[in-house]
Parts: sequence; structure tokens; C-alpha cells
Amino acid sequence: MRIVVIEDEKPAARLLVREIERCGFQVAQILYSVREAIDWFKKEEEPDLIFADIQLVDGLSFDIFEALTLHSSIIFTTAYDEYALRAFKFNSLDYLLKPIDQQELMLALDKYRTFNKALLNLGKVRERYLEINYRKRFLVRLGIQVKIVETQEVECVFIRHRGVFIHLNSNRNYLLDQDTLEEVMAELDPSQFFRVNRKQIISLAAIREISVYLNSRLKIGLKTYSEDDIIVSRERVNDFKNWLSQKKVY
Repeated sequence: MRIVVIEDEKPAARLLVREIERCGFQVAQILYSVREAIDWFKKEEEPDLIFADIQLVDGLSFDIFEALTLHSSIIFTTAYDEYALRAFKFNSLDYLLKPIDQQELMLALDKYRTFNKALLNLGKVRERYLEINYRKRFLVRLGIQVKIVETQEVECVFIRHRGVFIHLNSNRNYLLDQDTLEEVMAELDPSQFFRVNRKQIISLAAIREISVYLNSRLKIGLKTYSEDDIIVSRERVNDFKNWLSQKKVY
């Protein structure tokens, strides 16, 4: 589970991180202002859970969630109770008053676990009755012609010069019509494709080797792709390992 803390006071942020870790969880990122948080969320994958102080140095954390469309669960933290009603208009699971009591924090995290488990069970029920149709092929332009590419030929989807490209096992690259990796990933079978970082999606069938890289990251070698290094971002390493072992992380 990826957790992000939004807190403008560094001592308070460090204290909250320690308390979260005492409950058995790890914090992936600390953000200190509205502006920093908006910039970070635009570039990075959404976390599962956000702890957000309401009053920040440059505004209210509500400004972040009004500016962006986020699906993360949120636990608000504040020294004031005047924002409670407004807080629950967002994906708020709980509202913790400072100083945060360890028992209250544990109850809030338990509430998240219960909520997440209910969503997972709902997903399993839906899978039994709905057939998910993932993309089977791409149409790409080749001059004035249109070429059909089977999804199983794709080794990697990557961003280059603001364009989204696919790399095939024939060692060819083609520009896609999609504007973002999010659009492409939403159409691919997540048991066969994994987004390793902000710029690359890889195919399970194309993996040639995996090696340990700097700062607890992993480096991936594919069969023919050599445009750029493929580095699994640190916050995605655990999910990547679970994906490789076919533990469901999507």
C-alpha cells in the first residue's frame, strides 16, 4: 500500500510518519504545500491512501483535491474541527484532530483496510459476471497506410518527445494515437502488462533479465527494446514483485 502524507510542518510530518510506521505501514512521500502536492500528483502514480493536513502554508489541502481528479482514499488531519463537513465531501475515510492519538490512528487505518477489502471483494464478484475485454490489437499509421499490430507483439509502451510509442518484438517503434500512458494501460491486460514508472509500460512476456539497481530499485532488460534504461521506480518495486509472482496488485 502506498501512503502519502501532506503536512507543511516538518516536525509534525515526521511524527505522523513514525506513528504510521508503528502501525506497520510505510510512507512513500511527504509533501509540504498545495503547490508541491499538485505538481507531484500530476507526475506520479496515485497513492492508495493520503493523510492530508487541512491548513497548509499556501492554502487548504481541499484546493489540491478540487484541482485534481484523485481516486485515493483520504484521511484528513487538523488542529481544528470546523472543516469536518467539507472534508467528507471528498473521498474522506476519517478526520483526525491533532494531536493525533495513536489509537485513533490505528482505527482510521483499520477503517481503510476494511473499506479496501470490501472493494476487492466487490471486484471479485464483478469479475465472475463480467467479461473484461482488453485491447487485442493496435492500429498504427505507416505513412499513408494503416498497420494492424497484435497486442502480444508489444514489448514496451514508452513516452518519447511527448508522444506515446509502442515497441514491438520485431524491434520496430510506432506512434500511437493515445496521449498518455494512463489511457494505454487502462486498455491492456494488467496480468500481462505493468507500468514500471512514469514513462514506461512493459510486457511480462518480453522480460529478458532483472537486476538490482541503485536505491533499492530494479533494472529490467527486455528482449529487443534498447531505447532507454527501464528502471522500476522505488515505490513500485513491491507491486512489481507481486505482479511477477501473479499476486493480484491491479
